[in-house]
Amino acid sequence: MSAVWAFQHVGSLEASKHALFWRDLNKNSLAGDIPRLFLEKVLSHNLYTVLCIPHDPVALEEHFRDDDDGPVSSQGYMPYLNKYILDKVEEGAFVKENFDELCWTLTAKKNYKPDRNGNSVVSHQDAFKLWCLFNFLSEDKYPLVMVPDEVEYLLKKICTAMNVELNSCELDDYLSQELQGQGGLTVWQFLDMVNSGRFLRGIEQEAISMAVEEVYQEVIEDVLKQGYLWKKGQLRRNWSERWFTLKPSVLSYYMSEERKEKKGSIALDKHCCVEVLPDRDGKRCMFCVKTSSRTYEMSASDTRQRQEWTLAIQMAIRLQAEGKKSLHKDLKQKRREQREQREQRKAAKEEETQRLKQLQEEKERKLQELELLKEAQRQAEILLQEEEERRRQQHEEMQRTLEIQLREAEQARASMQAEMVLKEAEAERQRKRILELEDMQERLQEALQQEVKARQDEEAVRYAQARLLAEEEEKLKQLMKLKEEQEEYIIKTQLEKQVLKQEMENKNKCLEEAQKQLEEVRVNRQRVDQDVMAAQRKLRQASTNVKHWNVQMNRLMHPIGPGDKRTNVSGGGFAGYQPLLSQRDSSLKLLKQKAEDKGSNPTRVNSKENVSNGGNSSVPPSPDADTMATEPTN
Repeated sequence: MSAVWAFQHVGSLEASKHALFWRDLNKNSLAGDIPRLFLEKVLSHNLYTVLCIPHDPVALEEHFRDDDDGPVSSQGYMPYLNKYILDKVEEGAFVKENFDELCWTLTAKKNYKPDRNGNSVVSHQDAFKLWCLFNFLSEDKYPLVMVPDEVEYLLKKICTAMNVELNSCELDDYLSQELQGQGGLTVWQFLDMVNSGRFLRGIEQEAISMAVEEVYQEVIEDVLKQGYLWKKGQLRRNWSERWFTLKPSVLSYYMSEERKEKKGSIALDKHCCVEVLPDRDGKRCMFCVKTSSRTYEMSASDTRQRQEWTLAIQMAIRLQAEGKKSLHKDLKQKRREQREQREQRKAAKEEETQRLKQLQEEKERKLQELELLKEAQRQAEILLQEEEERRRQQHEEMQRTLEIQLREAEQARASMQAEMVLKEAEAERQRKRILELEDMQERLQEALQQEVKARQDEEAVRYAQARLLAEEEEKLKQLMKLKEEQEEYIIKTQLEKQVLKQEMENKNKCLEEAQKQLEEVRVNRQRVDQDVMAAQRKLRQASTNVKHWNVQMNRLMHPIGPGDKRTNVSGGGFAGYQPLLSQRDSSLKLLKQKAEDKGSNPTRVNSKENVSNGGNSSVPPSPDADTMATEPTN
């Protein structure tokens, strides 16, 4: 496992690859055909060469001498591999594809078993690319397996590249049969599944090879997009068709799609940007890539290709800005995190189910205990009922009396609540009337404040009444408590009869005192009712004041003929009403016409007489229908 950790520490080297070719190396040595030290020496030489590690061939021969002095003979090959090879590997100093080919060469000979008749679905080279894809998408732990989600993801990408739909149900059935408790498929199981043609039946090998190549370039080589584009030259300013390959850090272009002759590259960073250009110079679907040093103009075959290229280049620039080197590594990490979250939610759900099961068992056990307690309580009640029956008859009369008193109290409270509802409805009507009067004139604020104050007094009285009701309930609770205590004293034996009589007398005295207190509470409640009546009288007085102000307003309205000139009302005490009258001209005209029709109205004469007497508010006007409606019926 130290070698596995070392391969993970390198970064680009997968621990799975080392485990695979090291296992095959042990198989070859155990076969007895080739000496073990020779195989280890050849393997070390190849690793030095592929990983670009400087080494001395003479020193290598010394390390693998067939005696007990060399490091391999004395310590074993794994410590030698860690110390002399893996610790000297530098990131980016070797070609990863060469290392993949070396691992594939060591592992495929013994493990990869294509069809001997040549009827394999994929070629040997395509199998190598699938092996690389498997290593990229597999889990970072030994033994190396690919989880079912990643298998489905890879097969879907291959089928999408061929414009074929994958049968997910058939794949799920196959994986459920093959796994049977395993964490996923091994690379050889995966290759056997692909070669079986179960999911790629009826597709030519050439189409499968092209699809595998496309997915390999996208996932392993980080090719975000590739295809032909027209590029404008920098010096000659002519247009040339080039094969472009987009990676997260660079946009390269070649003479043809074989990518043998590279013509140049465009380095991408977070400061680059891509823009759409209008058609010109006989070219359409143009766009440009702006870098810090130069602007590259290109033309796509159609609008869809231009949109795909611009979106892909913007994605590459975003990856550079976020400091990410590979899109699919980031996507793989996100899928792994999602799987881990699903596993955590599943484990939490199972734990919750187990906990609920334990709680259910605990509940059933407690219910059984409760049944036993109920049974014991029933037995005790049977014994007590015979003893209590005789004493209960003596106190039935007293209990009936208390129940009658309680019913009377409940009826009184219900009547009080009904009266409160009526008062609240009356208060609501008064509020609506006050709101209408507020829209007509501002000088009625004093009368409205009086009404608000009266309403507040009513709320205070209501609060006091509620408090008295609470006190009454508390007294009733005390009566019930005294009753319970009296019953407890009654349950005593005949030997304590004299003491019980004395205590009952004391309790009766307390009960009488409580009844006196209850009478006092009732007297207080009557006093509160009187306060409520006083608050209602205040409300009626406020309503009377409002009507008096209306009478004074009517005094200011003089009838004007159709051709007469409207005169302004001027006077010492009523000049404040002029803005209100000027704002409501239409209402005044209607009122004037009514005044002409009803010039002999006695109510108007009385109101004028009141105003002529100095506007004395102490002389109330004659009651009308609205005033009578505000008085509650007792």
